[in-house]
Amino acid sequence: MQTQLSSSKLNVTINHHGAELCSVINKNRTEFIWQAQPEVWARHAPVLFPIVGKLKNNKFNYKGQEYELNQHGFARDMFFECHERGKNSALFNLNSSQKTKQIYPFDFSLSIFYQLNEDNLSISYSVKNTSTENIFFSIGAHPAFKCPLHENEKWEDYYLLFENSEYVITQLTDGLISDEKQKTLFKSKKLFLTSQTFDNDALVFENSQIQKISLCSSITKNKVTLTSSNWPYFGVWSKKQSYSFVCLEPWYGIADRLSSNSKIDEKYGIIKLPSGQEFNAGYSIQFESE
Repeated sequence: MQTQLSSSKLNVTINHHGAELCSVINKNRTEFIWQAQPEVWARHAPVLFPIVGKLKNNKFNYKGQEYELNQHGFARDMFFECHERGKNSALFNLNSSQKTKQIYPFDFSLSIFYQLNEDNLSISYSVKNTSTENIFFSIGAHPAFKCPLHENEKWEDYYLLFENSEYVITQLTDGLISDEKQKTLFKSKKLFLTSQTFDNDALVFENSQIQKISLCSSITKNKVTLTSSNWPYFGVWSKKQSYSFVCLEPWYGIADRLSSNSKIDEKYGIIKLPSGQEFNAGYSIQFESE
């Protein structure tokens, strides 16, 4: 089942499975979202909840009990109810259940709201603690953008446009956060894509370094800009040697450290939400084209 939104500039499609953004097409019939070719990477823009990234040994402990939870959590693989729908907005909801509590022992209500305004799509997350104790979670976005957009373009025609020239990138080891950092300088605030850009997995930025980032073509006016003010972590990723999409990923949470003790209430980057409280966050994507 799918829900469609429309404006004078864009048509947007959202799958109820995972409340996943699966298509953004402009009036020239240009598709901006990666179309989930299974032989390359079979997702469009998964919602990451209740963890972001990978757990050490894919497991966590809470109150002396061990739980197994795969990378990025389970929300991306579950059906969301669509409670509100208009021409340019839709609200999706997922509640905890006996099924979720077998792998994540907390009561929650997760809502995702999509709002389309001309060429700008805003996505808002709300997590409510519906239990009588604290809950611990992370949440993040993983939208994949087609790159290149057109057959006459190449991967190397695209670049990432940053707000600054100097950043510190956190290194990954087998998907986990290492203590190794790399200071990186981007000439003219640009990082041109090459065949080696993602050889060492995702580019991970901590400490709210990324507030806004654009994926741009150097030969057309095609441009996607993601704005995620004050999100603490950010990832940029593509499957190694695929040369067909780029993911821009704002995160409230991050993979386990190599030194993790696997206790979810002590996990690096975890959100602690008291009983009855609500967590809110949002980001936006602007789609520009010729």
